[in-house]
Amino acid sequence: MSEGTHSETPQKKSFPWATILGGTVVAIAAAVIVFQIFNAEPAAAPTEQAGKASLNAANSPALARVNTEVIPYDMVARECFDRVGKEVLENLINRTIIYQEVQRRGLAVTDAEIDAEIETIAKRFNLPMDTWYQMLQTERGLTPQQYRRDVIWPMIALRKLAGEEIQISEADMQRAFQRDYGPRVRCRMIMMENVRRANEVWEKANRTPEEFDKLAREHSVEPGSRALGGSIPPIARYSGNEALEEAAFRLQKDEISGLIQVGSKYVILKCEGHTDQVVTDIKDVWNELYQQLQEEKTQERVAKVFEQLKKETRVDNYLTNISSGGGNGTAQAGNYTNEIQQTGTTVPTQSANTVQPAGGTLTK
Repeated sequence: MSEGTHSETPQKKSFPWATILGGTVVAIAAAVIVFQIFNAEPAAAPTEQAGKASLNAANSPALARVNTEVIPYDMVARECFDRVGKEVLENLINRTIIYQEVQRRGLAVTDAEIDAEIETIAKRFNLPMDTWYQMLQTERGLTPQQYRRDVIWPMIALRKLAGEEIQISEADMQRAFQRDYGPRVRCRMIMMENVRRANEVWEKANRTPEEFDKLAREHSVEPGSRALGGSIPPIARYSGNEALEEAAFRLQKDEISGLIQVGSKYVILKCEGHTDQVVTDIKDVWNELYQQLQEEKTQERVAKVFEQLKKETRVDNYLTNISSGGGNGTAQAGNYTNEIQQTGTTVPTQSANTVQPAGGTLTK
């Protein structure tokens, strides 16, 4: 939504305090990412003893040869498991939870639906699908097959599990319009954890408001904005924290707020002015805004559905010795190998993204 983005607003993801100050879109994006995408670390050089011990695996296919010694599959598999086993297992568990519910309800996710979803996403960035795939692989280390299986398949499946049609009211549209296109307050911020120290810094800021950026560098506990002298993205209406927004919009230029409690933190703002309304007539952006709200509300519901599924599903993770959902008990270590293999076989395979249970295919 280029029209709704204030040119002076930095990317919110670069600020750790986005969960406190950030907008609805940031919160939704964070909620919907339920699968970890990881990058393998560079290989560590094995010790001579460990290397020779692993190279002699008797019944493992050879994947490479170094002079007269082979590097077997088992050695590679073990190194991969040691490095990223927990993340991969968590990914498999998440997909299995979703897959089992898809089967239980007699739903399906087809290759055609996956292709259409990826094409839609790529078009938002004005990219053909092959270029989108290349960018994902270059920047995220994510192959097309991994992207389809680990990101797009669960996304579509959860949307189908969420079911109900999204309802968007006139009030929803007006709030989103003010959030994305309305005026914002340019501020500097000092964030503190101790109320007594926060009061002391507030008194200093009121005595010497021209030194607010210096006080932010010296006292703020938020590292991203502290390094910038307290500079933060302009604060919009309906962006995620009502108390902060109300305090910010009451300020005039160069005015300093009182202490604002945000969760367990205490915030002091200094107003540096207000931005202008980016778009004045909601009709000019109605269709785009409506589509965005549909996506946001869908992702909110999808996140809730997945969290509920996790609560209702018994998961015994023998690798981490943690059990969750669906009953009581503790995972027993020592027997995890077969269990992990069983878990892995219940999810969509790399060569089969289409899920076709007996109940037939559900189309959107």
